[in-house]
Amino acid sequence: MEQRVSLITLGVADLPRAIAFYEGLGWQNVSQEEGIAAFNLIGQTIGLYPWENLAGDMGVNPDQFHMPRSTLGYNVREAHEIDAVIDLARSLGATILREPHDVFWGGRTSYFSDLDGHIWEVGHNPFSPLRASDGAFRWGGGYSDDSE
Repeated sequence: MEQRVSLITLGVADLPRAIAFYEGLGWQNVSQEEGIAAFNLIGQTIGLYPWENLAGDMGVNPDQFHMPRSTLGYNVREAHEIDAVIDLARSLGATILREPHDVFWGGRTSYFSDLDGHIWEVGHNPFSPLRASDGAFRWGGGYSDDSE
């Protein structure tokens, strides 16, 4: 198995409401199919799919899973940008789990959950600068040039 994540699918209770939330964040739904949404990222796609359907695809009871045990990370170029992202998410109905704050190792972070409880971390890591051309993230930075 090659080391990559191609598609992250978020199970949602109300697809039109979830689409409106992510479009409100400024994302563009590229799916032409009914019953699913897709937002292309840098090298991956986030999909939105009704939870009942996703559970059915997996062959599990939809009531079997209740709590997210992961976060989705969105890094910003500058620490002060976190506040604007959190304010936007709040205005769209997100629950702010932790307000923006500085962390001991020199970064800044905040957490919110979307309308279905998916947890997002909005962060700035000064030791992992985003690629200038497209905002791609790599742990520890390490872009030797802007073409990787």
